[in-house]
Amino acid sequence: MVFDGPQRQPANHQATQRSQARQPQHRDGGRNRGGNKPPPSPWLGHPYDRQPNPHSTASFVEYLRWMRSPDSPHKDRTKIKILTKAETGNYSQRLKVLTERTRQLAGNANCIEVTCSWRIRVGGHRGPESILLPAFDALGMPYIPSSTLRGVARAQALRELQSESEVAKYFGLLEAEPGDRAGKIIFFDAYPLPQQDNGGLTLDIANNLWKWEGNAVSYKANPNTFFTLKACTFLIGLRLASHCTASDQHLLSQAKQWLITGLEAGIGSQVNTGYGCLIEGNRPINKGFMEVSFSLRGQLIHGVKRSGERQAEAEVRPVAFKSLLRYWLRAIALGVLNPKKAKELEHKIFGGIEPATHGYVKVQVAEAESMPGNADRAGQQGGKLILSFSANVPADKKEVTQNLLKYLTWLMFHLGGIGQGARRPCYRRRNNPYFRGSTFNINEDANFWNTPPTAREFRSLFQKHLRLVYEAIATLTDEPINPQQPQLNPVGTVTPSDWSDVLDGNCRIVVCTDNSRGEKPYGLSLLHDPSLKPNGAYDRNLCGSTSRPSPVWVSNLGKYQVITIFGVTRDPRLNFLRSLQGKCLQVFPFQRT
Repeated sequence: MVFDGPQRQPANHQATQRSQARQPQHRDGGRNRGGNKPPPSPWLGHPYDRQPNPHSTASFVEYLRWMRSPDSPHKDRTKIKILTKAETGNYSQRLKVLTERTRQLAGNANCIEVTCSWRIRVGGHRGPESILLPAFDALGMPYIPSSTLRGVARAQALRELQSESEVAKYFGLLEAEPGDRAGKIIFFDAYPLPQQDNGGLTLDIANNLWKWEGNAVSYKANPNTFFTLKACTFLIGLRLASHCTASDQHLLSQAKQWLITGLEAGIGSQVNTGYGCLIEGNRPINKGFMEVSFSLRGQLIHGVKRSGERQAEAEVRPVAFKSLLRYWLRAIALGVLNPKKAKELEHKIFGGIEPATHGYVKVQVAEAESMPGNADRAGQQGGKLILSFSANVPADKKEVTQNLLKYLTWLMFHLGGIGQGARRPCYRRRNNPYFRGSTFNINEDANFWNTPPTAREFRSLFQKHLRLVYEAIATLTDEPINPQQPQLNPVGTVTPSDWSDVLDGNCRIVVCTDNSRGEKPYGLSLLHDPSLKPNGAYDRNLCGSTSRPSPVWVSNLGKYQVITIFGVTRDPRLNFLRSLQGKCLQVFPFQRT
C-alpha cells in the first residue's frame, strides 16, 4: 500500500505561487495565511497535495516518499510525530507470509527462534532528517539480512577454530581447496514473528551528554531519535546447499550452534551497551563476571519522548548504566592521569568512536521492571545489572578489568543516583512534580554490597575501594600511581562559574552525619537553604542549570549522606562546604595520618 501522489495543480497554480512569494514572511518561515500559524507540514502533505492517509499495513518505506529536505523549517517539530506514526504500523500480515516462507524453504527442523532480550539495531543507514534506520527489505519490513547471520556464525567459528582453512569447510573460501571454495550452508533472511503488529519497530534515543573534544571534555545535551527493534522474536532458517549430501548434515548442526553462540554475544551496533543480544528459547542471559540486583526510586531512567506525550517513557536502559560508569571512571582517572591517558583508558574499557575502539566491558540489564510515580509515591524501577567481558578484552587484562569494574560499580551506587535527578537523592515535594531526585537500593545479600552502619566505617571502606580503583588504573595504563596517596592533578582553572567534574585537588567528598530536616536529608536541605540563594533563586553555580549540571552530588544512605563537591576552592561551592563543617567527615582527598 502506497500513498496517493500529488494531484494535478489548478491552471492558475503558478500565478498563485508568484503571488504568495511576494507576501511577507513570518518568523516561523511560513507565508501570511492569516495570523502566525505555520503552513501545513511537508511531512503531512502540501497545501496542493492530498493529505497522506496510509493504510495501516503500509511500511516505513512509504513514509520516505514524503520526507522533506533536511533544511526544512519543520525539521525538529515534526520528526517525532512522523516516527511515532510509522511506529504504529501493522505489518503482521506480511511478516506472517515471510516467516512461513522461511519455514517452507528451510524446513521446520532447520529453523530456530531467537528472542531479543532488549533492543537490536542491525545494518541500516542514515535516511532523511539523519534518521538512523535499521535494516529494511525492499518492501520496508524490518529484518536481519542473511549476510549478517552468516557473518556472525563465521566469526564465531574463527574464534573457536582459529583456522581459515577449517572454517572454509563450512562457509567457503576462494583460496581454499577446490571442494571447500563454495559454502555449504545457506542462511535465510530472518524476520520477526508476527507477535507484535509492528514487528517490534520502536523509537529509541541516544543522548551523548559528555564528549571528548581533543583532550578536553565538554557537556551538551544532544538527543537523537531513531528506530530499533525491541523485545521481538526472529525466525532464522538454515539449510545445506544443493551440492551437499546427507553426510554433510553435521556441518549444518555445527554452523547452527556457532550461530546461536554468536547471537548470544550480540549482533549489530552497540552490542556492549545492551543491544543485539539474541537468546534461543528460554535460555537465560549468559552470566557476567558481576551481577547485582538493584532498585531505583525517584524520577527514573527515561527513554524517548513520543509525539503528543507529556513526558518521556520510563525505561531501564543499560546505556544509562554504562554512561554513568564511564562518567565516574573519567572523573577519577583525570585526577591522576593526563587527559590523553585518561581518554585512552576510557575508550579501552568502554569503547569510543574517535578513534574507533571496541571496549573491554559489556553492560546489560535483565529482569527490568518500571512503575511510573504519582502524587502518592515516587517512580520505581528495578532489575539486575550484568557486567561481562566483550570479545575484545585480552586474556591478560581480564582480572584487572574485573577488579576495576567491581569497585567502580560500588562507588557508582554510593555516590549518587542515575537517570533524571541523579545528583540528588529522591525527596518529596509539596507540589507537582511531587518527587524529585534518584536513590539507589542494592538488593543483594553479599557482604560486599552492605552499606556500613556508621560514617567512619563508610569512610574507611570508601577509601579502600577507591585505592583499589587507582591500583587497577595504574596497572592498565602502566603509570606510576601511588594508590595510598596519589598525586592529584588540578584540571582546568576553577572560577565561580567554571569547574571540572574531576576528583582532583579542587574536589571534596564528605560524609554528612546530621539528621534530616523537613522532607529532605540535611545535606540536600542545606544546599537548598535560602541563605545560599542569591535574590531568592537557586544559584546555578551551586545547584546547576539546564545547560550545566550541578557541581554537587548528594547521596542519601540512610543514617548519613555522601556529598561530592567539584570546584570547591571557589565560592559558592566553598561557602557551601564551610556550612557543612563540623557536621561531616572528609572522605576525599585522603588525609595524611
